[in-house]
Amino acid sequence: MKEIIAGGMLKKERHAYIVNQLNLHNKVLSSDLSMQLMVSEDTVRRDLIELAESGKILKVHGGALSKSFHFPYKEIEIYAQESKKEIARKAISLITEGMIVLTGGGTTVIEMARLIPDDLEATIFTISPIVALELSEKKLLTVVLIGGTLNKNAKVNMGSKTIGDLSEIGVDLCLLGVNGIDLKEGITDSDWEVLQVKKAMIRASARIAVMCIGEKLNSVKKMKVCSLNKIDYLITDLPPTDSKVKLYAQQTQVL
Repeated sequence: MKEIIAGGMLKKERHAYIVNQLNLHNKVLSSDLSMQLMVSEDTVRRDLIELAESGKILKVHGGALSKSFHFPYKEIEIYAQESKKEIARKAISLITEGMIVLTGGGTTVIEMARLIPDDLEATIFTISPIVALELSEKKLLTVVLIGGTLNKNAKVNMGSKTIGDLSEIGVDLCLLGVNGIDLKEGITDSDWEVLQVKKAMIRASARIAVMCIGEKLNSVKKMKVCSLNKIDYLITDLPPTDSKVKLYAQQTQVL
């Protein structure tokens, strides 16, 4: 279920498509873009170089990163920031006094960390140093940063130590960001290392809440994290009555 678009696009249109995919998924692979755009990987590589030189993206080996994902703590524009704040507010409504919570990284989780009430007492485990720093501003929170090898692109800890540490904890709620989500294919990702950490996070958690902007619904990546029926809550910026999320409500609770 890979999205294929018509060939023969102008360079300007290709650039707009690439930026949009980065806004939605934070990371893109050159090989995927080559297939989606129906152009050679050399063409994609040149497009990425031009976009990077213009300051719109960050080119990395094999693809590119969104600037807002890579530097979320700096004063730069965050894609769909108000939508992510709405998701964050809904996510916070699931956190009750004394709860033990686990989070990943990403701009939506950072928005949540900033919006958590100052009078909420809870314990939050996270694999993201940036999220941990944001949470540390809340005096009543106990913040535990799970160790591992820092992924310099995603700015989260990964690897065998991270997975091992996750296997030794049990939490009430996991707030999980996703790269792809689809009614049939479930939760998917394009990075093997990220996939393994997300699976470990799910195993460590009594309940799972997926946080996802509406634009990302019905998108599929190469590798499966879990089926949709493993998810307890789907949190989007859309109202539960929206036609786009109604079908998801048949398999999980939509907020």
